[in-house]
Formats: sequence, structure tokens, C-alpha cells
Amino acid sequence: MTLVERFFKYVSFDTQSDESTQVTPSTQKQMVFAEYLKIELEAMGLEEISLDENGYLFATLPSNIDKKVPTIGFIAHLDTSPDMSGKDVNPRIVEKYDGKDIVLCKEENIVLSPAQFPELLDHKGEDLVVTDGKTLLGADDKAGIAEIMTAIAYMQAHPEIKHGKIRIGFNPDEEIGEGAHKFDVEKFGCDWAYTMDGGEVGELEFENFNAASAKITFKGRNVHPGYAKNKMINSMRIANQFISMLPRLEAPEHTEGYEGFYHLIGVNGDVEQTLVSCIIRDHDRAKFEKRKVEVEGMVRRINSEHGEGTAILEMKDQYYNMREKIEPVMHVVDTAFAAMKAVGVEPKVRAIRGGTDGAQLSFKGLPCPNIFAGGLNFHGRFEFVPVQSMEKATKVIVKIAELVALK
Repeated sequence: MTLVERFFKYVSFDTQSDESTQVTPSTQKQMVFAEYLKIELEAMGLEEISLDENGYLFATLPSNIDKKVPTIGFIAHLDTSPDMSGKDVNPRIVEKYDGKDIVLCKEENIVLSPAQFPELLDHKGEDLVVTDGKTLLGADDKAGIAEIMTAIAYMQAHPEIKHGKIRIGFNPDEEIGEGAHKFDVEKFGCDWAYTMDGGEVGELEFENFNAASAKITFKGRNVHPGYAKNKMINSMRIANQFISMLPRLEAPEHTEGYEGFYHLIGVNGDVEQTLVSCIIRDHDRAKFEKRKVEVEGMVRRINSEHGEGTAILEMKDQYYNMREKIEPVMHVVDTAFAAMKAVGVEPKVRAIRGGTDGAQLSFKGLPCPNIFAGGLNFHGRFEFVPVQSMEKATKVIVKIAELVALK
């Protein structure tokens, strides 16, 4: 299959993850996709192929040189975001994009427009894979998977390209922050690796947010509204009081660069009980810890006013900034930087306003910067990926393998 054929095939699998299931993989449909990829890897003739009960799929492209060089890995995740349906994805290619509005769904007037998404104009003349406006696309991270598979197939077809041992890793549940939780770094057996999970062409990232999740349950008391005075406690109103405490300008829609935020991601409730879900993000570890303390203080203030036990906080760290683990081995970033330059891609070294499996893997002993996969507008109906961006990412993978073999 070609790169585009692979990508179209992969997005046909519905692989949304689900943080509520408390199992790995969080959805069985991710395992269905993993089993398909395992068959494809076997057909390609790769070695050391394994798929465990948790949905972690590993494989090896053996070295084709005599000398010993570092073993490197390329990693991508199987799941798509729970934020929008990934079922019955219907992609199409807009050839030689002309810079105008793209009608995704005429019936519902869903339009991908450079007026709202100016990054479209960076890809005039290119071939854009878009949705039909009813689902996300799944370039996050099936573009990464397609690029890795295509790069491996290319190296197999071109033995004149010298490379050391290369490991491939496809894992579940990245979108719910659990992609690396059961990733067996020792079994993977790499000196270092790269996640193919970034966005725009040239992105090369070894910094990311420190991240935590916070779930606050607000308890109320329901009685007949006609006789509720001094008796009813409306949990939704108390939840709203808490939400109003969150700094309005320290939210994703008002922040950029290295600015952290509190992000309200869900509210579900009635008079009796309301659950509020938030995430907390900051690149700076000290500021991150301070943000968590602030949330704890907000909860205490609610309980001091409405009674102990009115608000119950469950907060947990999700991942940390990988920079502290990458800086001692910056050659892994330098290699990716050189590979991009060699294939005509201008590197854009920047901090991730998010996280990748590479962050957790770096803290587990596998240095793992993040490289662009080419997609944009992830997690929604306006997601798109230029074919040319995927092609460039594939070339970067091959070139990294070549450069490591020269060491």
C-alpha cells in the first residue's frame, strides 16, 4: 500500500479511547486495530512481533549493517480522542488546495475556512485530506502510524539505505493520558525513540506540559421546589460557584506559548450531585504545583461555606515535562534536527502545549522526543492533514535511521 492508502485504511477503524472503563486498552476496538496491524507487520516480514493483552504492539526491522549502532524506536498511538466520534470516518482529498473555503458537509453548512483556520493558507497548492464534517479525521495519530509503516516498507525495498536495528511501537490510550502506563520499556529495548505525534511540518519537541486532572464531586440535597426554603442544596449552583473561582484569563482560549492554564472539560449533574472535570497544565514545575494547591484551596473554600464534604476532590498527576530527561541526551534531538534539514524540512523546535507518550516514556528511562506527523486541528471535525506533510514525515524517519547508522 501507498502512504495515503495506508492512512485511509487506518482511519476506517474506530479506535476512540474511554477513560471511564478502567481497563487497558480502554476500548476493545483499539485491539481490533492492533490485531490488523500485527497481520500487516507479519506480511511485511518484520521480526520480534508481539501484541500483548493490553494492546501494545512491538516489532523489529533488523539491522542491515555489520557494526553495532544504537537501537532506535518509532512510536505512535492507536487511539483517537474521545472528544468526537471516530466512527465511519469518511475522508477525501482536496487536491491542490486553492486557499478558499472547503465545504465539508453542504447539508449542515460545515465549512473548513481559512478565516477561522488561517494555517490552511500555509498549505496552498497541496493535497489536503479532510473529513466530511461529521467525525474527526484520526490523523492524530494514524498519520504517525502510516508514516512509520511506510518508512519501514521503504527501507525494506531499498537495502542500499543502511540502518541499525529499528523497533516499532504502537500503543493504546494516549488520548486519555495512559498510553505509556503499561509500555514495557525494557522489552522494547531501545537506546532512544521518537513519537510521531506532532502537528505542523517541522515540529520537533522535547518540552511539554506538566499535567494533572481534577474531578470535583459536589453534593446537594433535593426536596420539592415549592417547599425548598432552607432545605434544598443545589449541587449545580455550588459547582457553578467553584467554576467561577477559576481564573478566567488562565484558560486555553486565552493562553499561548509557555503560559499554563486551568481547563474546564466537563460538567454533569443535577440538584443532588454534580461532577466537574478539569485539567491543569503548566510547563514550569513550580507553577504547576502551585496551580494544584490553588485548586485544593478553592475546594476548601467551598466546604468552609457549605459544610465539610460538600465538595470532594480527586486530583492526580498525569505526566511531567520531559525536558529534564532529554537535556542530558540532547544528541537525540540533534539527530532529528539534522534529519529534517537533510530532507528539506525546516525544524521548528518548540514546547508542546499538551503531552505525548514520549513524556512518560522519558521518565521511564526511554528518551523520546516528539516529531511532527503533519495533522492539524486535532480532535474535531475540522481536522485535516496535507499528504505532502505525511510524505515529509516519512522521509524524516528514514533519514534518522540513516544518520544513526553513521554513528
